[in-house]
Formats: sequence, structure tokens, C-alpha cells
Amino acid sequence: MMKRLSVLALAAALVALPAAPVLAGWKLVEQGQPVAVGKSAMKVTPSERWNRWSVRPVKQGEVWTRDGTNLNELYFVTGLPAGMTLYKDTQKKERPLPKLSAKLDLTEIPEFYESSTRLVLNTSVFQMTSVEPAKMGGQDAVKFTFEYSVEGSPLKRRGVAVGTMVKGQLYLISFLAPATHFFERDQAEVEKIMASVTF
Repeated sequence: MMKRLSVLALAAALVALPAAPVLAGWKLVEQGQPVAVGKSAMKVTPSERWNRWSVRPVKQGEVWTRDGTNLNELYFVTGLPAGMTLYKDTQKKERPLPKLSAKLDLTEIPEFYESSTRLVLNTSVFQMTSVEPAKMGGQDAVKFTFEYSVEGSPLKRRGVAVGTMVKGQLYLISFLAPATHFFERDQAEVEKIMASVTF
């Protein structure tokens, strides 16, 4: 069952996983040194300890957390090629996910993220709160923030993401957490990770 759950489906399931490394399938990410993510040339430097999940939402994806994916979830997409989806497309017939276009403009990345996320969560409660130009590993990028809710959960959630297109492939980092406490606690650390990207 675990392999069928995408990053956001984990949040929807509201399963707070214990912090690794006590849980099999998790590996501690040490602070203060560059770490290659998604088996790619993309590297980030965390200033706090994180836990890396061995299960990948997609081949080019990787998930980190500090306290469990229901409380803080950092999702890396490292070179998603054209024709692929942001998450595993487990319900292709009922709710097919949008596929990445190699010609996707930077300004379209938030829309691609939102439409993919809405379908995975099966929710209409998703609102972009800001969209602005940014840099990611020296590349022109777009940064956006959002709020959303998951059906059956009283928790309001917030997120921030940054993304860019390099040679027709999507590189993206998104962070999700409950609006109460966890988002604000981890936001500064996440912003540092986003700013540390190198290719």
C-alpha cells in the first residue's frame, strides 16, 4: 500500500510517520553539506537534519521530512521529462493527471502544480496566495505559495514551492505543512534549502 501513496496522498491519509532512522526505508540526511537529490546532478545543502524516504513518488522524485510526512513534507522533482506526471498516475481512468509539456513556460509551473495536486488530493480547496519570479540554481524560476485543505481533516495546510525548466525538464521543490506551527517553524529552513540549489 505504501508504494501506491503519492506524496500528497500521504498527507490526505493523515498518517504521521515516526522520524527516521528508526523506521525502515528512511535515511538520515546530515546538515551542513551538499546532498545530491533524486539521483541527479541537483544538490541542496540543508542546515537542519532531515529524513529521506527510500520510496519515490516518481522516478525523478524524492521526499524528505523532519517529523513525518503529515507534519512536514519536502518534495524534490529533479529533471521530470516531458510526457510525465508530477505524481504517480494511479487513477488514469477516473482522474488522469496532467502531463508535463517540454514547452511549459515558467509562469505555467504553478498551474501545473495546482492542477496535479488538486487531482491527487481530490479537493477543490486549493488557493494560490502568491506567485513571483525567482532563481533556482542560477536559473530563472518561479516561486509560489498556496493554502489547501484535505477532505476529512480540520487542519488547514500551507505550502511554498519553487520551480524551473532546464532543457525541457522540470526541477521543483515543494514544501507542505499544517498552517499551525509546523509551516512557520520550518519555512526559513526550507527557504535556505531552495536557495542552496546547484546543478
